[in-house]
Amino acid sequence: MPWPLYLQSLIGGALIGLAASLLLILNGRIAGVSGIVGGVVGGVIGRIDAELVERIAFVVGLLLGPVVFLIFFGAFPAVTITSALPVLIVGGLLVGFGTRLGGGCTSGHGVCGLGRLSKRSFAAVATFFVVAGATVFMMEHAL
Repeated sequence: MPWPLYLQSLIGGALIGLAASLLLILNGRIAGVSGIVGGVVGGVIGRIDAELVERIAFVVGLLLGPVVFLIFFGAFPAVTITSALPVLIVGGLLVGFGTRLGGGCTSGHGVCGLGRLSKRSFAAVATFFVVAGATVFMMEHAL
């Protein structure tokens, strides 16, 4: 019998919080995924050092998440994508642009920044929500 969705979400959220807390406590780093991935790309082009290896390990851990989910819950997470590929590509590029423009992503601002009571992160997260709501409204009602 599969675990209830609320329990899967609770465990996932707790693991995200634990990972972000451990990265901050043990390494003094914020778990902002866009910055970590950006550092991997920049590091591969530049030099290889201990920080690059740490960043690569973090990204590999993210990619192995569904495998861990499979082990615990007996199936991969259910994902349904209803948008066309061009919409996904444009959306991904806009998210990448937004993370550079906003100085961080939802994980850095939403998980870590809010936990540190950062005013900048509160403003960023409020902006994320407003833009996301406007985007959904436009996609569902105006287009």
